[in-house]
Amino acid sequence: MRKLLIFIALLSWIKINAQDVQLFSQFGGRLDFTMFGNTMNLQENGLSSICQINTSSSAELTLLPEDEIKSAYLYWAGSGDGDFQVKLNDSIINATRIFRDTLETRNLNFFSAFADVTEHVLETGNGNYTLSELDVSDVIADYCPNATNFAGWSILVVYKNDDLELNQINIYEGLQHVPNELNITLNNLNVIDNIDAKIGFLAWEGDRGLSVNESLFVNGNLISNPPLNPANNAFNGTNSFTGETDLYNMDMDFYDIQNNISAGDTSATVQLTSGQDFVMINTVVTKLNSQLPDATVTIDNVTPLDCSAKTAQLNFTVKNENSTELLPANTPINIYANATLLETLFTSEDILIDEFEYFEIIVIIPIDLLPDFTLTIIVDEENEVLEINDDNNSDSIEISYPEPPNTIELQNLETCNLGFEKGNFNFSETLQYLEENYPPEIAFTFYPSEEDLLAETNSINPIIDYTNNSNPQTIFVKTQNINTNCYVINSFEIRTYNCPPTIYNIFSANEDGVNDQFEITGLQNIYTDYQIFIYNRYGKLVFEGNNNKPLWRGKLLNSTENVPSATYFYTLVFNDRKTETITGWVYLVR
Repeated sequence: MRKLLIFIALLSWIKINAQDVQLFSQFGGRLDFTMFGNTMNLQENGLSSICQINTSSSAELTLLPEDEIKSAYLYWAGSGDGDFQVKLNDSIINATRIFRDTLETRNLNFFSAFADVTEHVLETGNGNYTLSELDVSDVIADYCPNATNFAGWSILVVYKNDDLELNQINIYEGLQHVPNELNITLNNLNVIDNIDAKIGFLAWEGDRGLSVNESLFVNGNLISNPPLNPANNAFNGTNSFTGETDLYNMDMDFYDIQNNISAGDTSATVQLTSGQDFVMINTVVTKLNSQLPDATVTIDNVTPLDCSAKTAQLNFTVKNENSTELLPANTPINIYANATLLETLFTSEDILIDEFEYFEIIVIIPIDLLPDFTLTIIVDEENEVLEINDDNNSDSIEISYPEPPNTIELQNLETCNLGFEKGNFNFSETLQYLEENYPPEIAFTFYPSEEDLLAETNSINPIIDYTNNSNPQTIFVKTQNINTNCYVINSFEIRTYNCPPTIYNIFSANEDGVNDQFEITGLQNIYTDYQIFIYNRYGKLVFEGNNNKPLWRGKLLNSTENVPSATYFYTLVFNDRKTETITGWVYLVR
């Protein structure tokens, strides 16, 4: 009678708010998985069962000494709307993923919760684990009449062992239930060989006493694991990892599927049928032999370039050694200075087994990280590519970034205008000053422009006269540490000024070809807007000239008539607002 009542009730359940079981995480390498955990039920639920559920229970993790824990995921579940904060060995655990299902006829809810407890399990290792403060006691009265009162927990552990084959571990999550039939498609498989292939299930609310048409199929093949999991009662409160048979209303089981999956398969179908028992599938795990790449990276060299700009040349190599498959193109590469992301690159092509790709890149180092920081390169940081080993994808190097030389103030240089604002400059004294103020490992190179300095073109020999190409002009000095390649840029300005002209105060205007004109040197092509006025002793203007008119040859203004020998007086006006007017005398003798 009990089974009949349960059967009638369970036939009315349909999937409400169920989350389809889908791929959650993938691992690659010499890996396997196990599950451990425990129920909170005192006995299998049912119409005559005690309406009481514990709030804590314990279980043991037992791995081999050579087994290395990679990841550990905690699941807990029960009747009701949910309890999403529990304790694991007295540490508070909060759910980061939540799954729900509903019994529509009475609006009775069920929940499952997830948390990544890898760090906790790594710290604890083998031994006893107690999950506590999972409390669903407030809702038990509503669930006992339907034989759906339950609570429990499980930890899925993925571990590495160098003696294992290369395997792909896929973890699928959701919350889906039967009756009558449930079909789950497992995608993203990469089956190379079916040897030792296995599939694991974490399921809730299975009853040992209910086995009406309860069967489990993989790719259409009926699977079983007798005596724990007979072909007609797959989910019956057992743990096939440990051999436990009193895991009331929860199952942690695995099955050998070597003969149910084939090399080359990229997906598999799981089918669960049940004519009576209500079973919720929470987690499915597959272990399949697979060929995988193994990305590693080596920092070859870090060369500071421009310390003032905080740049460095980085040379590194991405390798695919000890692998069984190529590393695909566009695998991401992240470059960090401490925790600051400097650059993201991608492999440009497929890297074949035991091959590599070489990279050379210029990076800018944030000034707030200098002078000492850790440079780190990580390949496939987000595990976008399934690999044999994802713990060897980085390389780091401690950098003490050299400080650039200090800049110093250099004296500007001036010289007389030789014409057209050009002048001759010698930088010997500037070079001597630099050498006196810097240590011996500093070298100096002079350039006519900053562009030339950066391109290292058109350098100037500082001990040979240099003619300026503009007025004023800035000369740039690359001040470089020859041991570190670090440099700063010093600079100074050169300019020409109009020196006072040289005025000769006697000439003989006798046209004998010698000293026939009033000679003024340093005037033409230098002063471009000058005027000169010459007067006799009576103040009469006898000559007016400028930069376009030849100098005075002793002729009367606007005439070919010679003026007599005498002393004459001149006024030289420069019209440049900088040079003062010059007045003086000149003696003309014939």
